[in-house]
Amino acid sequence: MTPTVLVLDADPPPRLGRLTGRARIVRTDAAHLAERLPAADVLLVWDFTSHAVREAWPGEGPRPRWVHTASAGVDHLLCPELAASGTVVTNARGIFEQPVAEYVAALVLAVAKDLPRTLEHQRERTWRHREGRRVAGTRACVVGSGPIGRAIARTLKALGVTTALVGRVPRTGIHGPADLDRLISRADWVIAAAPLTEQTYRMFDARRFGVMQPSAFFVNVGRGQLVDEDALAGALGRRWIAGAALDVFTAEPLPAESPLWDLPGLIVSPHMSGDTVGWRDELGAQFVELYERWAAGRPLVNVVDKKRGYVPGH
Repeated sequence: MTPTVLVLDADPPPRLGRLTGRARIVRTDAAHLAERLPAADVLLVWDFTSHAVREAWPGEGPRPRWVHTASAGVDHLLCPELAASGTVVTNARGIFEQPVAEYVAALVLAVAKDLPRTLEHQRERTWRHREGRRVAGTRACVVGSGPIGRAIARTLKALGVTTALVGRVPRTGIHGPADLDRLISRADWVIAAAPLTEQTYRMFDARRFGVMQPSAFFVNVGRGQLVDEDALAGALGRRWIAGAALDVFTAEPLPAESPLWDLPGLIVSPHMSGDTVGWRDELGAQFVELYERWAAGRPLVNVVDKKRGYVPGH
């Protein structure tokens, strides 16, 4: 019997032509997800901004044996019922790591060389000489030791930045949470790239911003909920830190009326750090490759530990 792949769709939809004749593709929106889940063998969460899976999963009837999300994070779909089930969950590890790392490096260079103000002065036709900051020899603390955090650390090291990596548990080359305050107190660049879990929720609060140096620059490319946004606003307003860049937010899209848009010292980007030309095609091809493994009875890769909320052991 041909397996049914249910796709929680988004525009543009995934290209799954390679599965023609090997899978029955059924597309759904959030409103009809619950009624279509029982007939699905596989669920592809293409709309990774939706929380529909968390809402629909606890319903009646059978559930897919495998759920794949076209994203690195899985907090948008995990609920107690899914976590307790025998369903395998996989993510898009391998797609976003280097693009996110390049984006972080671009922010570090742009801030160190004062590029935003250079562009502003150009628009104003103002000739104003300034001195940039040397990046080599500065210190960074990258919070999150998964593939994205490790890619960020490698890229910053290539720029001559002394980089410390902090993970859930200490191991060779990676610091544990007990070292976090000490490391961020010495860092010129503090990069949040951790998954969203109970332990990381709002881990960057007023106390943590108070620990940082006045010259420190903070970047969040992990999840919006890692940061207490009010505390960050207060830290920037009081000049506890020199500046910040957020690519992820508690509410997305960021509402037009949000005060974050006009906050001095803050760079706002629309959750784009990992999105490069062709990224959707890469995500679709990755799912097809995973489906071929699943259909052949071979072990899946990128399997999420549903209790921890991320792919362990990397």
